[in-house]
Amino acid sequence: MTVVSQAEFARLRGVSKKTVTQWKHGGKLVLADGGVDVEATDAYLKKYRTAGLKGNDKGNALPKARSGESAEQAAVRILSATGADMTIEEAKRVKENYLALLNQLEYDQRSGAVVLVSDVAKAVGEEYAKVRTRLLAIPAEQAPRVHRLKTVTEVQDVLQELITEALEELTRDGGH
Repeated sequence: MTVVSQAEFARLRGVSKKTVTQWKHGGKLVLADGGVDVEATDAYLKKYRTAGLKGNDKGNALPKARSGESAEQAAVRILSATGADMTIEEAKRVKENYLALLNQLEYDQRSGAVVLVSDVAKAVGEEYAKVRTRLLAIPAEQAPRVHRLKTVTEVQDVLQELITEALEELTRDGGH
């Protein structure tokens, strides 16, 4: 059993003293003889892959592997510092659920049950452009006809008829 101070443990694991203090308050450190039991704490961190943090306290950069450090030791230290908080079994379960949902989404996209929002927005924009173009063409096409009308009621009736026809035409064309 190797027992070191919290400051020494922080140096060994490549994290700040503040991080080790947070681990202590979160019950992540195994304490013995007035210090940190290195092997027991490493075993705990390895088993639970947890640090109780959402990221390390040195910014967004991940800690780097050190010379003489095994891949497993580096993984435990990096996961500890970056806040992984799942057991390996939980992580596998989450990964399998994620992959299943991803496969379902891909199937739904291929079958047409799900479409991209950008594709829908583009199609709606194209349809609005057709409506706008058709409605703006009415005055130029129909001005002579409307000019011959005598009353406001006649003008309203003709405009209503022209707009209804244009919208029905666009609805028919919408089916492609």
